[in-house]
Amino acid sequence: MREKEIKHAMEFLVHIRIGWPHDMDPAHKESVSTAERAHAAELAARGHLVRMWRVPGRTENWGLWRAADATELHTLVSSLPVWPWMDVTVHPLAVHPVDPLPPVPTPSTGP
Repeated sequence: MREKEIKHAMEFLVHIRIGWPHDMDPAHKESVSTAERAHAAELAARGHLVRMWRVPGRTENWGLWRAADATELHTLVSSLPVWPWMDVTVHPLAVHPVDPLPPVPTPSTGP
């Protein structure tokens, strides 16, 4: 983990579809997209946005996110500049007994 605040984080698989308006000003769209990349980089540096995959040929992605709980995740995702044009589906993830990687520490399992 990169920060103490997410040491005991839950993991979420987040699917985001972007629905840009057809009549959106291209300069405004570019400005929002630039701000989005910068903010996403900040969230990644803080350890919240762990991985991101693009869906080829579509304006959508899947991401692995870490947050203390679903409320914090909502705050993080809704802080993204593209939020007004996003359709978001969240899948909370639980530890699986045959996962080849060690689980993320939780308050019940300790560091």
